[in-house]
Amino acid sequence: MVTSDAQIEQVRDLVAAIPPGKVVTYGDIAAAVGLSTPRTVGWIMRTDSGDLPWHRVIGAGGKPAAHLAERQLRLLAAEGTPIRDGRVDLRAARWLLPVDPDR
Repeated sequence: MVTSDAQIEQVRDLVAAIPPGKVVTYGDIAAAVGLSTPRTVGWIMRTDSGDLPWHRVIGAGGKPAAHLAERQLRLLAAEGTPIRDGRVDLRAARWLLPVDPDR
């Protein structure tokens, strides 16, 4: 997993920009930054996201991280994010990332 400091900062910037009540997937961020796999975004989030709204980043199927599910869903619900049966309603809550014209 080769990740540049610039890519890490891009991930951080995108996560910081997600508005309350909205979510993006690990894959959305990976595609926007040019990372080869969503797992790299997960690694960045795991190691460098304490000051970010980490709870707004979810799996592709709308499921929260298994080990943080209860806390993540509680934080999302408090922001008004639509949740059904333990999953975020991606149709209603997915935030479209800003497009970088240089990519």
